[in-house]
Order: sequence, then C-alpha cells, then structure tokens
Amino acid sequence: MTTTVAHSDATDSPYALSHLDALESEAVHIFREVAGEFERPVVLFSGGKDSIVMLHLALKAFAPAAVPFALLHVDTGHNFPEVLEFRDRTVAEHSLRLHVASVQDYIDDGRLRERPDGTRNPLQTVPLTDAIRELRFDAVFGGGRRDEEKARAKERVFSLRDEFSQWDPRRQRPELWSLYNGRHAPGEHVRVFPLSNWTELDVWQYIAREDIALPQIYFAHEREVFKRSGMWLTAGEWGGPKDGEQSENRLVRYRTVGDMSCTGAVDSDATTLDAVIAEIAASRLTERGATRADDKMSEAAMEDRKREGYF
Repeated sequence: MTTTVAHSDATDSPYALSHLDALESEAVHIFREVAGEFERPVVLFSGGKDSIVMLHLALKAFAPAAVPFALLHVDTGHNFPEVLEFRDRTVAEHSLRLHVASVQDYIDDGRLRERPDGTRNPLQTVPLTDAIRELRFDAVFGGGRRDEEKARAKERVFSLRDEFSQWDPRRQRPELWSLYNGRHAPGEHVRVFPLSNWTELDVWQYIAREDIALPQIYFAHEREVFKRSGMWLTAGEWGGPKDGEQSENRLVRYRTVGDMSCTGAVDSDATTLDAVIAEIAASRLTERGATRADDKMSEAAMEDRKREGYF
C-alpha cells in the first residue's frame, strides 16, 4: 500500500532533493563558489531573519572549519535594540569578525544630513559603499530575495557593481545552468544573493526545520506603537509619535526589521513558528510591501536606491 505524505517538503522520489534541500544546496554552492573565486568577501549581517538564515547556511557550507568571511552591518542608529543585542550575541557565539559602519558617525561629522522625516534607511548607502571601498571587499553577500520587491526581482545571484558601487540593470549577466560570472575590474565588486530564489515562506519553513534562533521581535508581543501612513511604528526618539499621533499598546510582530522610523509592525497573535508560517501562507502582501515605508516613497524607490549603491 502506498502512503502519500502531504507535506510541502516531501518528494515522490527517494533520491530527489526536497524543495528546502534544493534551496539549501544552491545557497551552499554559492557560498563555496564565492570563497573559491574572490579574495575578500564579506557577509552583510544585521540580526534580521534573512541575514540569520544566510549566516546559518555559511556555517553549514564550511563546517567544521570557521566561516572564512567577515561580517558587515550598516547601523542606522535607529535599529531595534533587541535585534542589535541578538547580532552581537551571535557574533560572539561563533567567534566572528564584525565591521560596523555607523550612519550616526556620518551625521555627526557632517558627511550626511538628517532627513526631515527622521528616516535613516536611505542614508545607509554612503556608509555601505565607503566600507566596501575602504576595506577592499570584492564580494558582498546580501539576504535580498526576488519575492520581496520588483527591483530585486530583476537582479541576478551575482550582481556586478561598478567602481562607484552603482547597479546597472543593462549589465546583468546570464546565469544559465547556475554558472556564475564573478569577473570584475579593479575597483568593481559583486553583490551576491544566496537567497534569491527563496520566498518568505521558504525562509520561515527552513527556520522551523533547522531550529534557528531569532530575535523575539519576529513573534507576537505587546508593544507601544502608533499609526502613521497605515503602519504601526515603534515610538522612539527618532521622531514619533508626532502631534496628533496617539501611542497605544498592541499585540504585534515584525515581518522584517530595519530602521525603526520606516519599519512597521503587523497585528498578530502568532507566538510560535507554526503560527507565523500559517499567517504568512495566508498573506497576499510581501513583507516589504506591507511594512516598509521607504519602499513607498515612489514607484521606483528601491531601484533608484540600488542604482546609487544600496542593496
């Protein structure tokens, strides 16, 4: 008698990779390809779920040896404290090297100017590109996924950036049969996206399968928030709430984390991995579309920032 297994990660053939195994295998291959092809790669690590999964994959790719890459975080100064605490704890746990590029330092010395709306996410580009140039990184891993946003859907796994860290969609290279072209001229570098073909649901199902620890901000919790532009934002010194905006305590969770001034929470009672997965499976909005104000500044907001050097 044949038993049918009703599970998203099941396969008909005993020799075929499951969906999550195939995604994991592809990502591990990308990490090893970069290690063999580039001299000074770095992994962007913020303590957010995508960068946590990316680091978990890197640890798997090179175990039992140490990860042969440093980590880089662009700290806006308005990051969620619990996420920064998780970042630092993870770095210490795995004895990793972390470089931090601080937006606040650039504001303090006049290289950047605070925006009137208090949002610092768009200010990350200059510290990021300066760190890449000064530390001579030639490959930079990012946790971007094609399902997040239409500009990211255009990008290849290996994305060439010019000497000014700018992205030109017309210079995208074909990646037939998963053959990646990392050739670059002096001063150029390549942005690498091991999670390109993953979805938000894939990420959460993989987190559940691998039992990966996350900051508690991703699960439902009581939080002081206020509504602005249809999103629940965390109250703080960055500039909220303003006159006419009322703070209240709500049961919320975050689908993505970034600068507090532009990252919204969603109403949720999902306190477990299974509940979060069920919630995402039923959602019809991407995480950035639902909770990131910086992507709503214009129709081409993300693509404009990518052309300037943003991820």
